[in-house]
Order: sequence, then C-alpha cells, then structure tokens
Amino acid sequence: MSKKSPACGPYLHKKTNLWGTYFNTRLVREFVAQNNSTQIRHVIQILASEFALSQHPHSRKGGLIGLAACSIALGKDSGLYLKELIEPVLTCFNDSDSRLRYYACEALYNIVKVARGAVLPHFNVLFDGLSKLAADPDPNVKSGSELLDRLLKDIVTESNKFDLVAFVPLLRERIYSNNQYARQFIISWILVLESVPDINLLDYLPEILDGLFQILGDSSKEIRRTCEVVLGEFLKEIKKTPSSVKFAEMANILVIHCQVSDESKLTNDLIQLTAMTWMREFIQLAGRVVLPYSSGILTAVLPCLSYDDRKKSTKEAASACNHSLMKLVTPEDDEDEEETGSGDSQPREDSPPKTEGDTNDMLNASQESVGFSNICFFTPTSADRSQVTLDLDGIVQVLDRHLHDASTGMMTRIAVLKWLYHLYIKTPRKMFRHTDSLFPMLLKTLSDESDEVILKDLEVLAEIASSPAGQTDSSGSCDNSDSKLELQVPDGAKAGPQTVVGDSSPSTPSMNSYFYKFMINLLKRFCLERKLLENRGAFIIRQLCLLLHAENIFHSMADILLKEEDLKFASTMVQTLNTILLTSAELFQLRNQLKDLRTQESCALFCCLYRSWCHNPVATVSLCFLTQNYRHAYDLIQKFGDLEVTVDFLMEVDKLVQLIESPIFTYLRLQLLDVENNPYLIKALYGLLMLLPQSQAFQLLSHRLRCVPNPELMRTVDESKYIESKPVGTKRPAYTHMDYNDLLQHFDRVQSKHLEVRHQRSGRADHPDRKLML
Repeated sequence: MSKKSPACGPYLHKKTNLWGTYFNTRLVREFVAQNNSTQIRHVIQILASEFALSQHPHSRKGGLIGLAACSIALGKDSGLYLKELIEPVLTCFNDSDSRLRYYACEALYNIVKVARGAVLPHFNVLFDGLSKLAADPDPNVKSGSELLDRLLKDIVTESNKFDLVAFVPLLRERIYSNNQYARQFIISWILVLESVPDINLLDYLPEILDGLFQILGDSSKEIRRTCEVVLGEFLKEIKKTPSSVKFAEMANILVIHCQVSDESKLTNDLIQLTAMTWMREFIQLAGRVVLPYSSGILTAVLPCLSYDDRKKSTKEAASACNHSLMKLVTPEDDEDEEETGSGDSQPREDSPPKTEGDTNDMLNASQESVGFSNICFFTPTSADRSQVTLDLDGIVQVLDRHLHDASTGMMTRIAVLKWLYHLYIKTPRKMFRHTDSLFPMLLKTLSDESDEVILKDLEVLAEIASSPAGQTDSSGSCDNSDSKLELQVPDGAKAGPQTVVGDSSPSTPSMNSYFYKFMINLLKRFCLERKLLENRGAFIIRQLCLLLHAENIFHSMADILLKEEDLKFASTMVQTLNTILLTSAELFQLRNQLKDLRTQESCALFCCLYRSWCHNPVATVSLCFLTQNYRHAYDLIQKFGDLEVTVDFLMEVDKLVQLIESPIFTYLRLQLLDVENNPYLIKALYGLLMLLPQSQAFQLLSHRLRCVPNPELMRTVDESKYIESKPVGTKRPAYTHMDYNDLLQHFDRVQSKHLEVRHQRSGRADHPDRKLML
C-alpha cells in the first residue's frame, strides 16, 4: 500500500513495534469484520515487503511481529492467507542475525498455532525451513525451532489430511544430511509419522530405507539408538503385514548395507548386523519370492560366514539367511519354461524326475550408493510375485567368484561348496550347463588347507561324476577335451582287444561322462603337485571310495595308470593306491572281493589292478598275497634278482613285512599252518627274507618263518586222508582261470621300461648310483 492510502498507510510507518502491532491488529480485525480480503492482503503485503524483507534489522523484526499479529487477528480465517504470511517468515530463517532468526521462529509459531490444520498444505515448506533451524548454531534459535517442531507434530498427529505422497520426496532428500541435529530432526519425524495410524509410511519405506541405514552409522549414540527404534518399528510392521511389503525394492538396499566397506568403523558393524537381520526376516517372510534375487543375497551373506566371535551375531544372522535361502531351492526350479507354462512338467528320460528352467542374469555391480564402492547387487526384472524364477546363472557366478578369491574364508568356502552340492541335487539339468566352467576350480580346491573344505569339494565332484544328468553320448566332449592331457585315457579303457581275461585292461565301471574325466584330472593334479599326493592323496582317495564305489575308483585309476608315461609317478601312485587298498577300513569290501577271486568280475578286477601294479614290483607281490596267488607271488620274487635293488625298493619290502604282521594278513599267517597246501606262500616269504639285509624287518620275518610247524607233526590220520582225497584248486572256480604266464610277461615288459628310464636318468644326472650290491 502506498503513502496515499488513508486507511492504513500512517499506521504502518510507526517506528515503535509495539504500537505498530497494536494498530495493525486493529486494522486487520476491522477488515475481517468488513470481509475485505483485498485490504487484508494489502496489509500483509506491506508487512512482508517493506518490513519483514527490509534491509534494516529493526524493520525486519517489526515486520515479523506484525505478520504474527495479523495471523492472530485473522483467527480461523488465517488459513486463507497462509501463503502470504508464511513465505516472508521462512525467508528470515536464513537471516545472518540470530535474533532475527529467533523472531522468525516465534512469528511462525504463532501463525501455525492459530491456523492449526490449515497449515498442512504448506507442510513441505515448513518442514524444509525447520530442518535448517534444527542445525542452527544458536541455542535460542534451536530452542524456538523445537517448540515449533513439537507444535507441527501435534497438528500432523491430530489430522487425517496429511499429504504423505507430496512429503516423501522431500523426506528422501533431507534424510541424507550429514548434520547430527538435522538427522535427529529427520528421524524424530519418521518416528512420529510411523506412529500415526492413518499414515501408512511402510508403503514408502523403500524411498527412505537407505537413508535410515546411513543415519544408523552416525557417531552420536543417541541418534543411533533412535534410528534403531525406528527400524525396529518398521520391522514389526513388516512382520504383521508381509503381503503389502515391497520386498524386491528394498532388497538391493539390504544387500549393500550387509557389506562393510570400512571395517575400522564400529558403527558399520551395527549397520551390517541390522541389515543382515532384516535380510533374514525378508527371506523367511517372502519365501520363494526372493529366489530371483538370490545371487545378490549370497553376495552379501557368504563373506559374513567367515567372521570370528567378535561379529558372532552378524555371523549367526548370515548363517540363518544362507540356510533359509538354500531351503527355498526345490526340484521345480529345474523346469523348462515351456514345461512351467504348460503346467505339464514331465522329466526327461535320461535324468531324474526334476525340472529345468531358464534363468535371468540379474547380478551386477553398483558404485552409486553413498559411502559404498565396488558393491555387487541384483536388479529385479519384475515385481510380479506369480513369476518366481531362480537366478541360477547369477548364483553360480557368485559361487565361482568366491571359490576363485584366495582371500575367501574357510567357512565361506564350505558354504559355497554346500550350495553347489545342493544345486546339483535339486537342479542337476541346469547345473550341468555350468559344469565345464566350474570343474577346473573344483579340482584346484582339492589343494585347500582345510580338510573340511576338501571333503565338501569331493562331495560336489562325486555328485557330478555320478549324477545321471551328466551322462552324455559316447562321442561327447568328455574324452575329446582331455586328449592333450599328460594322463591319457588308455586305449583299452573301453574294451579289451583280446579275448583272454588277463590280457585286456577292463573297462571302467559305468558312472557318467564326467567320472572318467574326473579321474584323469585328479591323477594329473597328483602328478603336478607331488606334495598334494604325499599329504592329502590317501585322504582324498579314501573319501572318494566312500562317496563313489571303491571298485570304480581303483578300476578307473588302474586303467589310466596303465598308459602313464611318467613311470616314476606311476610307481609312486601305485604304491599309494596299494597302501590304501591294504590298510584303509573304507576298502574292506573290496579287499574281501579280491581275497578269494571266486567270480569272473573279481578276476577281471585283479587283472586290471595287476597290470598297473606292475609299475611297482613290491606292490605287485602284495596284491598277489592279498588275492592268495602265492605261486605267482613266488614267481615274481624270483624275478627280483634281475631288478635294480635300491634303498627305496628295500624300504618297500620292509613295509610289506610290517603289513604281513598286521591284522590285514591274519588269514595269510594262519595259512602257514597248512604247509602242504601252501608251499609257495612259504617260498615267497623266504624269498622276501633273502632280499632283505639283516635289519629289523629281516629279524621279524625270520622269526615268523621259524614258527612255521613241521608238516609231519601237524598231520593227523583223518586229516591225511582228507588231504589225499582233497582235489587241487577247489578254491578257484573253473571259469576264473587266468593266464599267469601272460601276467609275468607283462610284468617283465613294465619293469624293462622302468629300468630303461632309470638308466637314462642316471646317464644325465651327475650323482653316484644308488644301487646296492648284495
């Protein structure tokens, strides 16, 4: 209003704020009585532009008081002029003078108190202004803003017209403030809104959840405690109404905060524990709905499984997440999309009654989150709960990455292998698509330092080797892919070229196309890593004999070693296999099968083992002792005179003598009582005795042979008649006859190769011959 206006001009230019307020209030009341809204707006405009927004501090102060007085004078009608009343006051919130900011806060308090619910349409600008005052350095201003804040909270709590949709974008923006007072202000408002029954803030939780976790990492204990309360209230509400929760939209946020980027910050432990707890509840509440996002969940969960007791709670929550997620994978995840769509899920003829389906690769990496970098998480493709697809490709990618990472903890590696085993059991058809890429790393894992990791790894490899889903055609890639390996598949592995049982190398007992590939690569790894063979070789083979049939293991390895070009390794490997065969409890059934050779199958197995055992003469003799081929054992020992007798050779004979005294050969020692029917057993033992120098083993075997009774003293009348009438060779059925001469010739050929190789090495190496002249 200009100075020409007779109605109010003279009064607005009073220098004293008190008088100005009095006359302005009187004027406004008069205009209200006259229902003159134009003059009311004119008064407010003059107070705002010429006073509240003046350059002079006292004028600004008077303008603020005048605007508050106008609001009081307007009473219930103030709601019609709130925009004109509020805007100049909010502008003064940014004044550099703390006293002006305080008067602005006081003025706004009076305006809001009069208008009450009418201010809700202007809530966003009020909230924005208050969020700034909450961080004001002046205590008086901060105190005034707290009074205004409480008033606004009361109004929002009482009203049912609060526009949450319009408020959420502002809340999402302000929640990322780093100022502690601003954070306290934000979190207090969220707590209030969550407590109002008519306000469903849960629908908008995905918008603010990340910010809440950021606030949870605040250095202030009080703010962290309040934030924990807010998150706890949200989680309670989620448990009450899981059907209305947007799990997919919040899962990414949890994945990010389950991963700690800076372990030196103690607050990160709280963030991680809270996020992991939420993740556990999400999996349990949402069920199979979370399966499309399982790769991201595993990215967050698996590293936590290797935490020590300092993070015991987080580790336990992660373990629960992992266990619950694994239980969600069922055979129906092996279905084809066509089968799923038609509702007719018929299993294939060459696989178990499980189904197969296509998966979407939703694993990706994001560096956009505040405070986190290089964080992997998933991107859901659809929120439609009716379409649940297991993200198998993403899961395998995550598992494979953890296996390749040398820094992965032991418990995490075990969990990864458990996952692989579970997936091969539940979804074999789909998993065998990834076997070629997983296979090399699974073999490498056999060199792990942990026995438990190796056990789980062997379980996975055994399942791959024995699953019907892994069966391919005979012309498949299994054999072709290994054609360049040092350990070649023997030519006779599939079928023996000759008709004589002892001449052929029997075929490997049928498993699937990966079984023989596994055996080849395992022996290759033993060949390249001799320490692995020395330290873990027996352990690995014994466990495989439990997981797969022991006959399959020995049959296949014997086939492969038959054509092994590294003769030294072949001899060492045969010695290892022989020791396992003779001493391991896991091989009890196989030993009994070989002991009597009563079937054609057992004879074929003996011939298969014998041909490879020829790489190690002492092992060959022990195999003959085990199978009670004493005459052939004696014939072999007779040939030892033509062999190069080294220290290693004599040490093996020494070990054989020790084995003869062990429980494994109890039956052999008892057969020494029957001298007349076991003459070649005694001759063979005397042959070993003659090979040994006069060592402890010599004394042990010599003492045993001195205990052999005189056959004349052991014979009784009835027994002599029995022996005279007893047919020779009733022990072996006629169809198990073997050509022992051919076996001896094979032994000679193998030993000739070994001798030739040793001579070649001796000629190249500059060291004294280790041969002992007896």
